[in-house]
Amino acid sequence: RRDLLVPQDVRERKGSFFTPQIWVELSQKYLADTLGENWQDEYYIWDCAAGTGNLLAGLTNKFHIWASTLDRQDVDVMKDRIKNGANLLENHVFQFDFLNDDFAKLPKNLQNVINDPEKRKKLVIYINPPYAEAGSVSVIDGRKNKTKVATESKIWLKYKDKLGLGIRELFAQFFIRIHQEIPDCLLASFSKLKYISGDGFSDFRQLFKAQYKKGFIVPANTFDNVTGSFPIGFLIWDLSSKEIFSEIETDAYDAFAKFFIKKKFFVNDETKRISDWINRYEVKNKGSVIGYTGNNGPDFQNNNYCHISNLQKVNKNGSLNNATKYSIIQNNLLPICIYFAVRHAIHATWLNDRDQFLYPQDGWQQDTVFQNDCLAFTLFHGQNRISAKDGINHWIPFTEKEVDAQEKFQSSFMTDFIKGKLKAMGNGNLLETEKVRTIPLSFSPEAIAVFDSGRELWKYYHATIKNITIWAGTQASVNASLYDIRAFFQGRNEQGKMNNKSEDETYNELLDNLRDTLKILAQKIELKVYEYGFLKR
Repeated sequence: RRDLLVPQDVRERKGSFFTPQIWVELSQKYLADTLGENWQDEYYIWDCAAGTGNLLAGLTNKFHIWASTLDRQDVDVMKDRIKNGANLLENHVFQFDFLNDDFAKLPKNLQNVINDPEKRKKLVIYINPPYAEAGSVSVIDGRKNKTKVATESKIWLKYKDKLGLGIRELFAQFFIRIHQEIPDCLLASFSKLKYISGDGFSDFRQLFKAQYKKGFIVPANTFDNVTGSFPIGFLIWDLSSKEIFSEIETDAYDAFAKFFIKKKFFVNDETKRISDWINRYEVKNKGSVIGYTGNNGPDFQNNNYCHISNLQKVNKNGSLNNATKYSIIQNNLLPICIYFAVRHAIHATWLNDRDQFLYPQDGWQQDTVFQNDCLAFTLFHGQNRISAKDGINHWIPFTEKEVDAQEKFQSSFMTDFIKGKLKAMGNGNLLETEKVRTIPLSFSPEAIAVFDSGRELWKYYHATIKNITIWAGTQASVNASLYDIRAFFQGRNEQGKMNNKSEDETYNELLDNLRDTLKILAQKIELKVYEYGFLKR
């Protein structure tokens, strides 16, 4: 296991994630199911990103197998394995930079296969290519980007004007060279699923035309050195059929190789995203702002950046941070809450990580129960980070009397909004030019249960701070939001991160009750998410 000795920073830079044997065996079963029981005798196999060759373990016909890799050390390891019984031929194992070297450098017997149209149809490019990319999460959180990782190869230079953002991914560079320069072969590869449904791969999909045959997906963190919660797929493509695919169906396996569901991935190149929908509710004449939110990437992997706060962040260059670019006022409060609830009602998992939120059908506009459910969900969700420390808290969902507060709240905006009592220049501090809500909201039993459990938590908080004679030095405030209440009871660690639990068991029980009712409400909202087309099943 030389791979375990490779420094982690080197592995991360190269995107080298070694294939576990459990998935090697499963991939070879899928190849046999697709190509026939005798496929190894009828087809040629080239692993052009072989590393130390573990993907080839279990293959039987060494005369039909070639393995190439970027590093000379990996070639030496594979040849050492051959001396110890690995079923490969030494002259079929060689050093080759697939993204830079010319095919004239390949062994003659492999060139003969590639250059013969009939033999080429029987060539299987069987790989687990590098996953590194030029742009990654490091761009989002401000760390230095992985410069030059994917932007110096000859393949990048050759195809960069045709593939859009997809060219940043090393695996996409492998795929496109195979597709364009080894036509009519079969591609059987492990990879991320971005190229199927990712927004940045629409140009890639216009060029990559092929017939999908069969495949499966597994959790990414079952691979060495991978910690992300997303799917890695093994998909088999026939490149001789130039088909435009609109969806693929895969078999999903858990970390123990147990099949549990069939999972579809959709191409939505002609479909607007939820980002386009929420853009309709961006306000220009802002009026009285009660908070901020943002328009994040339209898939589950970006949901962590979807939150509500009452501080608008500015980037170093002076532009508005995308996470807080939208101002929230009473006119767009319900659409913003729908956007927020749709994105958070369904728990993000490795399985749905790449699923795209879409522009909805119009049915939601008449469904006031759904709208109000989304408001209730947003008020009590953990990603609502409104804080009285950052400004006036307009999001208190109860009156002073309901929670036995000792002082008057700075704002009664939310309770007035719910009761239809907002007035121009009134308690909500609204401008005269803004519309006035006069109809009270009615809530479903599930939403009422959330309000009831939330009210008990607020009452307990106000009863607790009633006994604090001096508030200086504490996080207590009569205008506290749910986020403030959690910080008050749970405290923060040395790094400033909120602790997961409180030492106050009564508080823990009340918070658990609130979360339980919120889960039930989320299940109700989830049905509408699919009904109105925010997500495809």
